[in-house]
Amino acid sequence: MDIELVTEGLEFPEGPIAMNDGSVILTEIKGRRLTRVKPDGSKEVVAETGGGPNGAAIGPDGAIYVTNNGGSFEWLDVGGLCIPGPTPASHTGGSIQRVDIASGKVETVYESCEGRRLIGPNDLVFDKAGNIWFTDHGCSTPEGRKFGGVYYAKPDGGSISRQRDHIISPNGIGLSPDEKVVYVADTNLGRLWAFDVEGPGVLAAGPGFAPGRVVHNLQGYQLLDSLAVEAGGKVCVATIINGGITAFDPDGTIEHYAFPDVLCTNICFGGADLRDAWVTASSTGKLYKCRWPRPGLKLNFNA
Repeated sequence: MDIELVTEGLEFPEGPIAMNDGSVILTEIKGRRLTRVKPDGSKEVVAETGGGPNGAAIGPDGAIYVTNNGGSFEWLDVGGLCIPGPTPASHTGGSIQRVDIASGKVETVYESCEGRRLIGPNDLVFDKAGNIWFTDHGCSTPEGRKFGGVYYAKPDGGSISRQRDHIISPNGIGLSPDEKVVYVADTNLGRLWAFDVEGPGVLAAGPGFAPGRVVHNLQGYQLLDSLAVEAGGKVCVATIINGGITAFDPDGTIEHYAFPDVLCTNICFGGADLRDAWVTASSTGKLYKCRWPRPGLKLNFNA
């Protein structure tokens, strides 16, 4: 696979969105902003979000919605690599934000669910109805881990529900092509979960005591981050330590595509045939582009 370096100098990039004009809008978690990367590699700030903008997606109104972790990392320099560290004592929680692309105006849509503060919202995907599935990654504290969850919400701020609770570290989230399955990558377990959708915004009970079906557990010490789904149903998950993208087939078989960063965090698809793929290489602050072997799934909304 030929890999092209699009740009560098980003402050822990994540949440890439392939735009119709050939640019990519992504988050810079450490930089606390949304940034547009043009095809020639030049960059311009779209919005200053504050906190820790992580996932990003276009909503039905053409705005960008951001899962903001609220600044849940201290930042470490490890041999010249930017590595997310412990959660700072000042962290109080995260939010779901709406960003107007033209003006850069940032609005907070959700900060809590059922009276409980969101901890560290991480990734999101819009379904055909125009509503949001998103993960809360939780965070680590000196006393132990605050577990995360899986949520469903309307983008107008009118309704939010917690569909899974007490998940160790839910990160990437995506929908199967028929939207009958929600896929969630658990970072610390190196596990891809599949949750069956029972009805609009409702997840079915898992088998036995499990919260869902296990698609695959990666062997050894590998961590999972954000993801995108292919048109044919494979789930492409950014992989940490074994840096690159791991493509999971729903039947549990996997294939790995290496990229030159131990901390790859996300992938998105675009281009006329949806085979252009952009990968965020976060510890080195780079954005890469390549031709993917198969087309990505067309998202429900784009701009």
